[in-house]
Amino acid sequence: QVQLVESGGGLVQAGGSLRLSCVASGRTFSSYTMGWFRQAPGKEREFVAALKWSGGITNYADSVKGRFTISRDNAKTTVYLQMSSLKPEDTAVYRCATGIGAYAYWGRGTQVTVSS
Repeated sequence: QVQLVESGGGLVQAGGSLRLSCVASGRTFSSYTMGWFRQAPGKEREFVAALKWSGGITNYADSVKGRFTISRDNAKTTVYLQMSSLKPEDTAVYRCATGIGAYAYWGRGTQVTVSS
């Protein structure tokens, strides 16, 4: 059974940084894509970043390019989202997800709040 557990959220001032972690278990993820998504109150869920576990190819939403970095630790089956130059509009619940072709498995999320 696939499990994804996020951590690292919190309250930070605008311009600050946070690193989110997503620990994946229950499967060999070499063929999977790992993604980060976020959802702010009253808004739809939006894609943030993704990484193909094999090969490490990454993809980012335009709104976070140059500020966020997705990476992985193979030994720990952990995916990270390093967030810098945070803005109040980055405030949301951040969830990691994984799957092959489609995101079939989701974590519960971690809250990120950026104060102005």
